[in-house]
Amino acid sequence: MTTFSDWLLKSWVRMVIGITLAATSAVLLTISFPPYPFWFFIFVAAVPFLVAQYRVLPDRWSALAPALAIGGWIGFYFTKIFGFGGGGAWYMRTLPLWIGALVFLMERGNRPLHERTAYRWFVLQGVVGWIGFEMIRSFIPNMGTWAFIGYPLYAQLWFIQPVSIFGIFGLDMLIILVNFVLTQVALALFDRKWRLDPLPAIGARATRRWVMGVGLAFLMWGVLGASLYLSVPQYAPTLRVAAIQPNLPRAAHIDTDISQEMRLTRLSAQTRQAAAEGAQIVVWPELGLGFDPQIAYTDLLRTLAAETQTYIVIGYGLVTEEGFRNEATVLSPGGEFLGIYGKAHPTVFGGEPYGINAGTFPVYDTPLGKLGTIICFDLNFTDASRRLASQGAQFIAVPSLDFPGIAALQYTQLTMRAIENRVAMVKADAAYDSAIIGPYGQIVDWMASSEVAEAILVADVPLGTGRTLYTKLGDWIGWLNLAGMVLFIIPNPLVKQRYGRGGASG
Repeated sequence: MTTFSDWLLKSWVRMVIGITLAATSAVLLTISFPPYPFWFFIFVAAVPFLVAQYRVLPDRWSALAPALAIGGWIGFYFTKIFGFGGGGAWYMRTLPLWIGALVFLMERGNRPLHERTAYRWFVLQGVVGWIGFEMIRSFIPNMGTWAFIGYPLYAQLWFIQPVSIFGIFGLDMLIILVNFVLTQVALALFDRKWRLDPLPAIGARATRRWVMGVGLAFLMWGVLGASLYLSVPQYAPTLRVAAIQPNLPRAAHIDTDISQEMRLTRLSAQTRQAAAEGAQIVVWPELGLGFDPQIAYTDLLRTLAAETQTYIVIGYGLVTEEGFRNEATVLSPGGEFLGIYGKAHPTVFGGEPYGINAGTFPVYDTPLGKLGTIICFDLNFTDASRRLASQGAQFIAVPSLDFPGIAALQYTQLTMRAIENRVAMVKADAAYDSAIIGPYGQIVDWMASSEVAEAILVADVPLGTGRTLYTKLGDWIGWLNLAGMVLFIIPNPLVKQRYGRGGASG
């Protein structure tokens, strides 16, 4: 009589089950992210594909599981952003295929490694490999921190406050630790029931140690997060701020349908309305104007600032003989332009060139507090906000020019940047998504739509301190994991092949 174990040994059955498990992980990863509400799945999302990789799929096809799971998840993620079809970002739509192929090549040696070393390094290698790879792609202009696995927890403010110490990489490391430890438990249980290949047993004692250690780390993280969240100052000074969303979805310097005068008229009217509601700082969107406000329409803008008694953060862009300029300046109520910030991370996938004034991070000392600006895609990277906070910024304005697919995702990054550096942030978009975020990640006001919309967000937001350990230390968790990733790649005595394929089970 054929038993289930006999049936399971068939190669085609193993392939079907393994691919199904990989697809399950892709689905769990996808629905952990906004707009879906199932954030808690992020702590188990990798377990199905890891079980498929290390127990179900035949050895030579084991790397197919992470390739399908991660490639499929990233495919869903970027489809939400860019949709299907052609367009200027076609290579972003094909990126999941390249990622899947790269993961397959990178993972081919992992199962043999762990079999030879009796799974001694299973959790550690898995964690540093994942976070180390995140660190690498955080340097890629088209990627940044998109799809980092900590972002689904953006609304769990009591839990994510340690990001102010460990950064987004620290949160991601905790999540991956949980996934790999749960996988080690699952593999041990699998081995009790089925033995599809002559594999070394998972050490029960080592598994218990990992479960206890990561369980304690998870508990300590939660206690620290709750303690930090309960320490939110009750009487922190506040700013009355406004995000102006004018429903002007095209960059001003290339939009021939709406004149600069019409743009100014709309933005000015919204600014007056925001000022009537008490706004002290008003943020305009990225590329909202197609000229340098310190050269053109200067008197009109100064009159507006004086009339409304507001600091106006102006996003503008233009093409000059020297090169492209995508910049933001702050105009004071007294008519003074406080400086220029050039976008540090242009959207290369959209064909945007680097601006001639990129690379400076000015912070303006005003009676309202210390102000700084970044622009749109800068919030997908950890460095721009951190550099401003390290110079004392307490409030960061974020002019942006988004498109429909990204509207449901950008505020998650904004939340993490605020907590990392304890700064208030105001994102004013041209047409789709704007937000006001407090220094503990609290969403004070927010709107996002897949359709163009005009909006004015006005709210009181606590002024941040701009002082955290993360601001001082930077992405130290990411660098440590990258070093660990390299350690497992290069030949070294710590990870040498000590065992034969049957291995010890210690």
